[in-house]
Amino acid sequence: MRISWGSLKAVAGFFSAIILTQFGANTSATAADTVVVRLGLFTESISLAELQKAAKTGELPQSLQSYTQGLSEEQRRSFLGALGMNIPMNVVTLDKLINTQIGTTILNDFATALARKDKAGVQALRAGLVLGSTAPQGLSILSFIAAYPSKRLEIDLPKAFVVVGSLNTAFWRTQQFMLALTRNGLSSDIASQLDPRTPQIAFPFDPSQPGVAQVKILNLSLNDQKRDRKIPVDIYWSTAATADKPVIVFSHGFGSVRTDLRYLAEHLASHGYVVAALEHPGSNEANTNSALQGKTRVMKPQEFLYRPQDISFVLDELEKLNQTANNSLQGKLATNKAMVIGYSLGGSTALALAGAELQLERLKQRCKENLTILSLGENIQCIAQQLPENSYQLRDTRIKQAIALNPTTSLIFGETGLTKVQVPTLVLAGSADKTTPALTEQIMGFDKIPSPKWLVGIVGGTHLSVKDPSTTLDQIGQPNTPISGGEIVGEQAADVRKYLKAIALAFAFQMTPEAKNYTVFLTSDYAQFASTTAFPFRLITQIPPDAMAVVKEFVGK
Repeated sequence: MRISWGSLKAVAGFFSAIILTQFGANTSATAADTVVVRLGLFTESISLAELQKAAKTGELPQSLQSYTQGLSEEQRRSFLGALGMNIPMNVVTLDKLINTQIGTTILNDFATALARKDKAGVQALRAGLVLGSTAPQGLSILSFIAAYPSKRLEIDLPKAFVVVGSLNTAFWRTQQFMLALTRNGLSSDIASQLDPRTPQIAFPFDPSQPGVAQVKILNLSLNDQKRDRKIPVDIYWSTAATADKPVIVFSHGFGSVRTDLRYLAEHLASHGYVVAALEHPGSNEANTNSALQGKTRVMKPQEFLYRPQDISFVLDELEKLNQTANNSLQGKLATNKAMVIGYSLGGSTALALAGAELQLERLKQRCKENLTILSLGENIQCIAQQLPENSYQLRDTRIKQAIALNPTTSLIFGETGLTKVQVPTLVLAGSADKTTPALTEQIMGFDKIPSPKWLVGIVGGTHLSVKDPSTTLDQIGQPNTPISGGEIVGEQAADVRKYLKAIALAFAFQMTPEAKNYTVFLTSDYAQFASTTAFPFRLITQIPPDAMAVVKEFVGK
């Protein structure tokens, strides 16, 4: 049976919207033709008609004033926006999804918040979702309520808070951890490493500025016949490219495209690097769109193996190009000393190529338990539970350095997989990342990676902050839930992209004779210097033992 993991989390977010009506939860609660919110002996009712009117007029119903009067204007807008939120999924796909073992597990969790005498909460939720998805406008909170097989949709508020409070616990623990890493929360020697003062050093030039070379783009369509994979590749290069500099390969995130870091590819190419940005056909945007139409799975478990193999295949093809006579790139491609940059799921791809071992025994156990508490990044990793073996080694020895931006690491690499990384590695984390929460996905994993290594913290950065603006949606009006939303992108995240251009270039130069001229930019001093009011940047090469104790304390909660 095929299962859409991205859609699965969308359904989870949909449920949270249903049961999170009040007290700043940014979403809404409703029923068949009446929604009843129960708090002990007290109840409050609201009709479906009132909610439908609210969705149209943008005005909150009078009957909910006692619950919504404490909401901010932004929270009120999110509440009303959630009423009209549609999930782009047809009835066939949804039916398959919620009848899987994973889907049933999540339905069971949410059913505990429903007050029903017949204990048929799971069946009622399933019926409401399936029937609601057949409405002309598709599945929404309102169509779910109208299709819910009962006169009243009763929500037990304390239980609802327990369910919703458990959603994406890694994100909330990250926020607690970040608050702990202050001068008041840690000893002064730890704080000085994690929260440095203004640097007393001058920097020779600005590595975030473009190079002098004019960037060209070569579009290739490669075909790996052995694995039946058609792989589009955009090669960013200039006449300044030489074999003295490493080839850089980009691996995009789940459900994304090869242009998700285009600004960074152009920046590196302007400084004489050849950058190959490829698209993984089994986990790109086109595949996800096809899955939402019920035509395929959102991602097959084999994709965890195929993605690193895609990179290796592209390096093979680039070497052929390097040796092709009368080719503009002939002799310019140092494929035997490559650097990989991966974002999100691509970050774990980069780490696997760097030597990290996929270790799945613990993952296979963890992914059988309560899945609603997991982040989207953790749920994506759970797809790997269907792989037959418990360990996989996918290292490519041509990869000599790796950058992992907001990577997924918490489950896929097990207890010791990251200790097998063989190359210098830079990991970037955003403190406000809900998709791959920093504490569990980057900070814990970073501690296991052998030195030399660098951990870059973007305080206030979200999961999409590093992405090219052309690949991020306008966030105005987007629901902000415990699972997703609240993204800082586009012009608001310009400072983040500027800093990333600087450190990625400096890191690439570590593989050239000019390394010493760029080392200063891979320091905490430069991170502090480049910081802005909106985004303080932090860079460390080791997590101090006392700080790591705080990490383990929060993760162990």
